[in-house]
Amino acid sequence: MSDESENKEIVDKIKELVPKEAALSKVEYEGPDIAIYVKNISYLYGDESIIKNISAAVKKRLIVRSDPSSLTDQEDAAKKIREIVPAEAGVGEEGIRFMPEFCEVYIEALKPGLVIGKGGTTLMRIVKETNWVPKVLRTPTMNSDVIKGVRQMLFKESDFRKKFLGGIGKKINQQAVKSDWVKATALGGFKEVGRSSLLIETNHSKILIDCGISPEPGIKGAEANTGTENKAFPYLDSANITINDIDAVILTHAHMDHMGFVPYLFKFGYTGPVYCTPPTRDLAALLLYDYNRLVQKGGGVPLYGEKDIRSMLMHMITRDYGEVTNVTDEIKLTYHNAGHILGSGTVHLHIGEGLYNIVDTGDFKYGFTRLFDQADTRYPRIDALFMESTYGGPKDITQNRRDAEIELMENIKRTIENGGKVLVPLFSVGRSQELMLVLESYIANNPRYKMEVPIYLDGMILEASAIHTAYPEYLRTSLQHRILSNNSPFESEIFEIAKGERQSILDKGPSVILASGGMLNGGASLEYFKALAADQRNMVIFVGYNSVSSLGRRVQNGLAEVALPGEDGKLVNEKIAMQIRTVEGFSGHSDRRELMRFVDNLRPFTRRIFTMHGEESKCEDLARTLGSKMRVEARAPMDLDSMRLK
Repeated sequence: MSDESENKEIVDKIKELVPKEAALSKVEYEGPDIAIYVKNISYLYGDESIIKNISAAVKKRLIVRSDPSSLTDQEDAAKKIREIVPAEAGVGEEGIRFMPEFCEVYIEALKPGLVIGKGGTTLMRIVKETNWVPKVLRTPTMNSDVIKGVRQMLFKESDFRKKFLGGIGKKINQQAVKSDWVKATALGGFKEVGRSSLLIETNHSKILIDCGISPEPGIKGAEANTGTENKAFPYLDSANITINDIDAVILTHAHMDHMGFVPYLFKFGYTGPVYCTPPTRDLAALLLYDYNRLVQKGGGVPLYGEKDIRSMLMHMITRDYGEVTNVTDEIKLTYHNAGHILGSGTVHLHIGEGLYNIVDTGDFKYGFTRLFDQADTRYPRIDALFMESTYGGPKDITQNRRDAEIELMENIKRTIENGGKVLVPLFSVGRSQELMLVLESYIANNPRYKMEVPIYLDGMILEASAIHTAYPEYLRTSLQHRILSNNSPFESEIFEIAKGERQSILDKGPSVILASGGMLNGGASLEYFKALAADQRNMVIFVGYNSVSSLGRRVQNGLAEVALPGEDGKLVNEKIAMQIRTVEGFSGHSDRRELMRFVDNLRPFTRRIFTMHGEESKCEDLARTLGSKMRVEARAPMDLDSMRLK
């Protein structure tokens, strides 16, 4: 009997509880989980209660696998699986892949429900007839090079992943420790927006929640921190820890200001886990590779190379909402829906045996969107809340969502009728898909807005939308049903993909252009802005956040002339004659009222709140207001502040 565990008590308990009929052969630690290998997997696979009872007894998540000696030959197993799974499931030629290191077979299908079968009957039949444990992946309804690349990499590096997870498992499952203090240190994103990072420490654990870069200086790459202000990256060098001291990195979501610095950790020797939801992993790959491309295109030197991004991806451990996971031997992580972007999660940390509980909201939306349900407010326990304050100022009250949608459509309609073009700069992930849903709905259902003009998608919007179709379970129920019914709004005929030279789009008549680069700091939106700015018939509509020093904020504030790089790279002064509009109500962040309502509806209620991720005045005002109205201790820490929590 193989036993790689340093915690013999847990292994012995599992041996005792696994029925003899299952023929247990091996117990291995695998990251935060425990894998048990049996020679008669059908005995366990058909009765979920056995595994649930064992998991509850040892307080660990159990994975059941067949002993390698009992596996059917891969070629025969693939043939058998194709006989079992209905053809309508849409399993492609390369849709069945084996991962012998984990004794698993991955089945990628357009209709995963048919692979699973009613009550899991099809999966059970696959197990019984092949002994391989099937894992079902959804094929995105739109082509996604990112998803293909990430999945191929994980298969290719499965041997590395096996060893990596084994090492993490041993570290997590050492003899239980008992801490008596908890400390939080603000390393970035406090009284500012950008480079979010929070260090949580106990006697025995050091956890980073997020590790991002600031949106404007960060895009300059390695040169961004050569100035005196040093505002691009987190203050990791001030935390009195080395990279190897960090036990785990936990990501709230895949925006660069929350995860853009993580590959840099791997560049300088970090080898630990990065926890996130499955969509966050794929979106992170999309945005990080694009970040490197933009820095190089702008003549800069990226902070890290593609090798470092791949290393980060190989060290990622994904978890769905509601799954309780040990990230150290004393800290448990649970993600809850944050409603911000695809896969975004608020982070709940349970430290010790009831020692302390922390909730970090990351970015969250506690209001209506067409994409997601609003952020969760129910947690097992909250001793301290770290919450974003992007729109925490007293005047940050966004208009009614329906009014916002009407205002958007009226501005577009008026501009098109006047022979102009409408540019909507968007973050590729989240706001782009939200705006696509709004446009698709109004054009399809409201005769007033049936516009016979092209709506172009440019930049990474298409790839980001494809990733959304691979994870419909993270979307609103009505949107899930549309995607599962082969009626994805992201593939509506009203949208046209910008191909070839952008000049061909500019030379044509009126149109709507949805372009990536939400703050006009780079990407497709900046190119269109340069071409459209001088014509007063055109309009740029901002629907999301623009940071203080971004070009988008300066344009919003009425800048009449701006220096923009010409074809030779030299700055050229350009007059801004186009119309400028800001339509509130589409943000993935909560406004002031939603922030207050979120805290009021938290269950259980918390008596300790720290505001972050907002301009200084907004963090401070929100903290004062929460403290006064909710009668709680509320503070607005600044970067480098340390707080003794317990």
